[in-house]
Amino acid sequence: MTDSKPSTGGVPVPVTPAGATSGAPAEFPPASPAGRGMFGNQGTGDVSGFGGLVRQQHTIEDSPRPYGGYFDEVRDALEEAYPAFGEAIEHVVVDRDELTLHIRPERIAEVCQVMRDDPALRFELCSSVSGVDYLGADARRLHVVYQLTSMTYRRRVRLEAAVSAEQPHLPSVTAVYPTADWQERETYDMFGVIFDGHPALTRILMPDDWEGHPQRKDYPLGGVPVEYKGAEIPPPDKRRSYQ
Repeated sequence: MTDSKPSTGGVPVPVTPAGATSGAPAEFPPASPAGRGMFGNQGTGDVSGFGGLVRQQHTIEDSPRPYGGYFDEVRDALEEAYPAFGEAIEHVVVDRDELTLHIRPERIAEVCQVMRDDPALRFELCSSVSGVDYLGADARRLHVVYQLTSMTYRRRVRLEAAVSAEQPHLPSVTAVYPTADWQERETYDMFGVIFDGHPALTRILMPDDWEGHPQRKDYPLGGVPVEYKGAEIPPPDKRRSYQ
């Protein structure tokens, strides 16, 4: 049988990868709807957007009781110890074996104080403060998540507070949990959430004069132009489409 491909004498020949449109921009630039995929890849589910995945939109609803495990005890203890429970707690959600208390933004420091000090709760450690941007899915798109741990009772609980991009203010919890100092700075740096009362709310990853907050969903993908050995590397949303 004769090979239909031309002989090259064993010399590699550059070919266009299957499914790629050489020189074409990505089909889904940063201005595309939130929660959609990028780089032309469609039809799959995703939480990042970079693999062409589509995040499903869910409404936050209170979980029915009993929650199971120690979750009911934590809720009841907080309700008993904190008179403003009904005003401060927006939702109580149990999902994937995790208890999340959705807190009104202005009450987050108060709730943390009770969670730490009440003898029936004793959540002594705040192990993480991080941010999430639900652009296009929530009017209060910037959510801040606090992971609390009770070393006394070996329990964990998740607190979540949401603010808008126009009024991204939350009380700092550093007076309650000193470990939140650098974590609040990182959340401010990456998402632009302003923690009122923080002792030194400055950038921690980006330069002090940096403009914008890189982990917001509407932040340009490319960031800064990069030049390497004379070749300029375009930002991801300006490269060819990968299928």
